[in-house]
Amino acid sequence: MAFTNPLSPPSSCTKGPGPVIPVTPLLSFLVRVQETALQTYGKLNFDPKHYVDLSLKSNLSTTVEAFDKLPKTENGSVSVKDFEGFIGKYFNDAGDDVVYAEPVDFVPEPHGFLPKVENPEVRGWALEVHALWKNFSRKVSSSVLHHPELHTLLPLPRPVIIPGSRFTEVYYWDSYWVIRGLLASKMYETAKAIVTNLIFMLDTYGHVLNGARAYYTNRSQPPLLSAMVYEIYDRTGDVEFVKKSLPPLIKEYRYWNSDIHELIIRDAEQCNHFLNRYYAMWNKPRPESSTIDEELASKFLNDSEKQQFYRELASTAESGWDFSTRWMRNSSDFTTLSTTTILPVDLNIFILRMELDIAFLAKTVGENAITEDFLRASQKREKAFSSIFWNENMGQWLDYWLNNGADCEGPQTWKAENQNQKVFASNFVPLWIDLFNSDIHLVEKVTKSLKNSGLLCAAGIATSLTNSGQQWDFPNGWAPLQHMIVEGLSKSASMEARTVAKDIAERWIKTNYVAYKKTGAMHEKYDVEKCGEFGGGGEYTPQTGFGWSNGVVLAFLEEFGWPKDKKIDCD
Repeated sequence: MAFTNPLSPPSSCTKGPGPVIPVTPLLSFLVRVQETALQTYGKLNFDPKHYVDLSLKSNLSTTVEAFDKLPKTENGSVSVKDFEGFIGKYFNDAGDDVVYAEPVDFVPEPHGFLPKVENPEVRGWALEVHALWKNFSRKVSSSVLHHPELHTLLPLPRPVIIPGSRFTEVYYWDSYWVIRGLLASKMYETAKAIVTNLIFMLDTYGHVLNGARAYYTNRSQPPLLSAMVYEIYDRTGDVEFVKKSLPPLIKEYRYWNSDIHELIIRDAEQCNHFLNRYYAMWNKPRPESSTIDEELASKFLNDSEKQQFYRELASTAESGWDFSTRWMRNSSDFTTLSTTTILPVDLNIFILRMELDIAFLAKTVGENAITEDFLRASQKREKAFSSIFWNENMGQWLDYWLNNGADCEGPQTWKAENQNQKVFASNFVPLWIDLFNSDIHLVEKVTKSLKNSGLLCAAGIATSLTNSGQQWDFPNGWAPLQHMIVEGLSKSASMEARTVAKDIAERWIKTNYVAYKKTGAMHEKYDVEKCGEFGGGGEYTPQTGFGWSNGVVLAFLEEFGWPKDKKIDCD
């Protein structure tokens, strides 16, 4: 393999209004259909995503012409009869453009599956969760491959595991925990196929998209592709897979260190640190939530303020935490979202992990110069965690607020008051990285902080301490946050940290089990105050399925097991 220098030169923050990736004519039209649907049906049980997931039965111009001829009232609504007739005649249903795909490596009970799970009741449930991989295996339909212009679904080359419910396409950061579950299920080929699809997006669009839809081309999601490749190699030893994956991983690294995502912070010792933020290439309503975004932005009178708010909405969606008071200047005012002016702890941990993963994978295939480059980059970023994010008094790593006017020239000077001292589960995510969980004194300090934080609840780790009604706030707990923190604590040499990790994992397994037995489904998120209750809040109804929840339960059961005589019901 021949590579140019993989590490891009330092860049300053963005000038001007920022980039925007244009949408397709089909998507612009579907947003019009979405708006008409809202006016026709009203808000009750209205999901705007449904309308941008519809695919055309015939060409766009014919469909637009028929739509424009629909009789409309003065406020733009169409009668329910006329609208439903139009939809039935000209569209396939949302979700029809993915079809079932039999996984090539699924067996009902894989050899060596979860050897530490001795309780027959828990083992039976784990096999049901394992079987969900088969239920949620899909591939794009032949129509998407032959007529991509009729679909917002993207023509991915390999089968996927979808999260479930309204999410009928593959999602970026969800895929890491789906893959962790697939590896526990010994489904290595299915795991590799997911990575192949994400690399296809990276090669086609220049970055891994939030999800496999045309309306997600303007943003990415937490960058965990290198972690997926690392985990698959760790299980399979497939060197050819690493060789194919390494150039795309370096391409993604450059994307995340380009001028829109990278800023410079000068610490108290006058040392410059290059750190990263979320920044979507979009300044209009998100097509999948266009009607919601327009209503939220209606308080802004100035067009440039609206455009900036729309960029903040899309950038928050890029963070995966959509939505949370974590990103708001004023936690009681949603329109104060300021995600682009925050250097997030977890994003920078994911990029640190990317640097370490690429260094390791490059060494595996004999690319020693690349290994050295990325190790140097990781060492610089590790220092930034001490200088910029770490708060000694709290024993946590804290997000850093940029000064107003972040789109500027040159470095910003670090100020202690710019650390966000509110407690979020993300403040503990650095434990996931071996650089930090290998320091026993640091781990014990952070473990004590976690125990005193208020985040540890009856059924897992809360996302925040603020009950805002947003889904990435209290009392919701999410599988990826449980997993990263537990895995970090459990890798430590600290007995206390490992005990806390096991306790959190058991609480999380219990709440998933009890909710499953009550509802017959795995859930997207859980209420950590109440064992066996799924979560709520946010801009859509709670979803079932569910990719990353399934993956984390299987990963926890693989790591911690379940003794034969241990109860699994809520105490």
